[in-house]
Amino acid sequence: MGHVQPPTPAAETAVLERADSLPAKTPKKAALASFLGSTLEYYDFFIYGTAAALVFPRIFFPGGDPVVALLGAMATFGVGYLARPLGGVIMSHFGDRIGRKQALMITLVIMGVASIGIGFLPTYDQVGYWATALLLVGRLAQGFSAGAEAAGASTLTMEHSPEGRRGFFTSFVMTGYASGMVLSTVVFIPLAALPEEQLLGWGWRVPFWLSAVVLLVAYWIRTRLEEPPVFEETVEAKKPKGIPAAEVLKTQWRDVLRVALVMLFSVMQTTFTVYALAYATGKGIGLDRTLMLTVNALTIGLSMFTIPLAGIISDRFGRKKVLLVGSLGCAITSFGYFWAISEHNIALIFVFGFLNMSVFYSCWNGVWTVFFPEMFPAPVRYSGMAIGSQVGLILTGFAPAIATVLAQPGPGGWIPVAVFTVACLAVSAIAIATARETHRTPLEELGLPRQRSSFASR
Repeated sequence: MGHVQPPTPAAETAVLERADSLPAKTPKKAALASFLGSTLEYYDFFIYGTAAALVFPRIFFPGGDPVVALLGAMATFGVGYLARPLGGVIMSHFGDRIGRKQALMITLVIMGVASIGIGFLPTYDQVGYWATALLLVGRLAQGFSAGAEAAGASTLTMEHSPEGRRGFFTSFVMTGYASGMVLSTVVFIPLAALPEEQLLGWGWRVPFWLSAVVLLVAYWIRTRLEEPPVFEETVEAKKPKGIPAAEVLKTQWRDVLRVALVMLFSVMQTTFTVYALAYATGKGIGLDRTLMLTVNALTIGLSMFTIPLAGIISDRFGRKKVLLVGSLGCAITSFGYFWAISEHNIALIFVFGFLNMSVFYSCWNGVWTVFFPEMFPAPVRYSGMAIGSQVGLILTGFAPAIATVLAQPGPGGWIPVAVFTVACLAVSAIAIATARETHRTPLEELGLPRQRSSFASR
């Protein structure tokens, strides 16, 4: 073997100068920025879901059959998920090319403007089907933005996080989900108690207008955030020559597919927060809508504490173990939750809601935001996570509409819905089991063992 020459003083100086020029990791600031951005994104996304369950069937669709109107409202909720892959592909391209921060600033503004605009829409009684069409446009814009937000925020926060604590810091992306969900529900609780004429007239608009407040705060925080050092290092030396989306599909299509299948886990969330709300407050069951909104707010609010805990546990014991425990627990408690609703058992509704959302679903929300970006190397990390996760979310978006079709009349009519949810959880669990464990892999080595593209050898 030949003798390896030690680096020259000039080379060592160049390396040190390069390191000094890189921005420092700021995990706390990144976690806060992702938390606030996700709070806005999910607040806006779920005020739509709540309104779709309680209000939109009556003001954006023609009168007549209430089941058809509800199905239409649930379908518009799902349409937002059709736009998410497009938003993920387009914005992740810019995120992998020009920077995570810039892409996230754009998505933030799109979501805020779309949501505020929905609050000013005319109703069906005023302009007919134009109202429905404008609602769809607003929902598509929401979906486009949300398709890039979670992947970008997760990627940025994970790359800013110290080794051994990536799960904890990245979990704040979905702590923002819990915060946004609670805010959206809490805002709707007093409005849901309004006289019906006022709720349908102006009350439902207030949550959409309030998006402006969260938008301004989140935008201000994100302007003060730096790009992750690992992105600055790879953007010049290892940036793929082609389109990042095409690169990751060429070299890691199995991981992209795996992410899409694992993402079916989130069917549990839209079934719980959107369909179960409509089911419980509909004519067949007739539970008080304020009560069910309170269940959503409390159970998801408590997950603000359990989501970071799940991230911490995954840093210690591994991502896959926490995810698999969550999938099994959600499968069992979903049956209990729907049964408790059908029995009008308020105490058990809270108990099963807590176990489902606060405990087991937090195993998912505390880990997937770090589990997915850890599958890909930095030059295509945003694209790989965005494409896989947003394709997988299409079924999630239409889960409330599918559940509406599957539900049967009578006390046990919820059983087909629970079976559908558990089937999605089973597919997700199988995909999780086939993935690599990455919680101890150094940041610079993530995605590289399976990477066969040209930038791996540069």
